[in-house]
Amino acid sequence: MAAKPDIVAGIDAGSTAIKLTLYDGTVMENFIEPAGWNPREAAAAMLAKAAGRRGETAESLARVFGTGYGRISLGFLTKAVTEITCHARGAAFLAPGTCTVIDIGGQDVKAIRLDGNGRVLDFIMNDKCAAGTGRFLQVMAGALGMELVAMAALPVDGDACPINAMCTVFAESEVIGLINRGASREAIVAGLYKSIASRVAAMAARITLCPPVALTGGVALHASLQKNLENELKLPVTVPGQAVFAGSIGAALLAWDDLQRGGE
Repeated sequence: MAAKPDIVAGIDAGSTAIKLTLYDGTVMENFIEPAGWNPREAAAAMLAKAAGRRGETAESLARVFGTGYGRISLGFLTKAVTEITCHARGAAFLAPGTCTVIDIGGQDVKAIRLDGNGRVLDFIMNDKCAAGTGRFLQVMAGALGMELVAMAALPVDGDACPINAMCTVFAESEVIGLINRGASREAIVAGLYKSIASRVAAMAARITLCPPVALTGGVALHASLQKNLENELKLPVTVPGQAVFAGSIGAALLAWDDLQRGGE
């Protein structure tokens, strides 16, 4: 029987997107696809396709570690790992020396404090409410008649409309009311970013924050949110390259560690 190749995979099965990382100790490849209505099928198809690019099958990969909202549905995993562990490891890899990670995903917000080696010292997670998450922004973009990508690119350096509600339903009603009163998209979006940053900063302050601070997750692509978060935290916030893949990269690195140790 041929030995399995030294290629591992990390999968971050999020609520809105599946992120996949292949790693062989040198080359790292990242892939992303919508989660769709069946994350398990989407992740399995992505894994098969990615492995095929390397001349392998999903079954021939040495390890497949998974994390994220939908990890419990991925029956083909070698191991499922917590989101906190994976995002911490991924962020430390993407931005060496990171002390605090703020990850804003589709359904939750995480603040994680690390030691100098990327190990978790403390964390807090908001997973009971969609306020401030990618899902929240998606609903607000819909209320504004915009795509989420267009919202992220919107210049919002001017005045901001106060957004008082952070419950998704109430905030949507508030946004619609502002539209009806003639407020501009830019002012409304600026207000949304400011409100999200204030809420995230208040949550993150419940752990001991220290710089450097790295912002990861799909919402990290909203540059104006990054600026507002810096203002609220009174600390510089960096968005590392490939920030959206922090979870899958962390899972892949943990899988690689396990392989090198000879773990089963």
